Amino acid sequence: MARRDIAGIFKSTVLGAALVAGSALAAQAQDPGDQAFGPFGGGSGNQLELSATTAFTTDYVFRGISQTNQNPAVQGSLDASYGMFYVGMWGSNVDFADSLEIDYYGGIAPTIGGFDLDIGVLWYTYPGANGIDIVEIKTGGSYTFGDAFTLGVTNYWGTDSDYDVLEVGGEYAFANEWFNFFTPSVSGVVGFQWADAGTDYTYWNAGLTLGFLDNWAADIRYWDTDLSDIGCGGAPGAGDNCDGRVVGTISASF
Repeated sequence: MARRDIAGIFKSTVLGAALVAGSALAAQAQDPGDQAFGPFGGGSGNQLELSATTAFTTDYVFRGISQTNQNPAVQGSLDASYGMFYVGMWGSNVDFADSLEIDYYGGIAPTIGGFDLDIGVLWYTYPGANGIDIVEIKTGGSYTFGDAFTLGVTNYWGTDSDYDVLEVGGEYAFANEWFNFFTPSVSGVVGFQWADAGTDYTYWNAGLTLGFLDNWAADIRYWDTDLSDIGCGGAPGAGDNCDGRVVGTISASF
């Protein structure tokens, strides 16, 4: 079965689950005596939660391709959630489109039968540049085995152009601290992107994340793609922006 067919099946499954979650929400609204959404999490006792993240990275890599011509980036996000609902914005310097990217996103993240789902919309904007804003739909699902290993699949597809992205990722969180200070985890992603008009390619990453001081994290990660320098020619900057590289990131969440 072709990867694009698999993505279509996954997309339909997650959207169907979202309809089930929506039905549960409707039932909840009609029965104010109920104080929870049952298997979907959340409820009338939910509170609005706000968070922010700042990060410095040696290279802003998106789906295997450097967006900063292999130079550092300063990034930040603001997020708000209420039960299963969330909205947020994220920004970074880039090496094209007047050197700024601001993304907006929102969606729902219900839990059904132990599976964490994520159905949302992402809007990539580049202030000052015309005609390159992108809107994507996202459907994702993950499952955590025990308290340590999480496996997930996410599908993105563009609304203005016919392309699909399918990502498979996993993360393992170690139970014990390292040196009584670091909370370690290892993770990786394999992604496939294909388009009716454009270059199809595969990308992947693998890395180690060390959490410390409650809200800080340091990440070291290797990225690569199967794109040649010629195939990468349509990407921002030079053709070697698609080559393998090690990226270091330090971040703080509040």
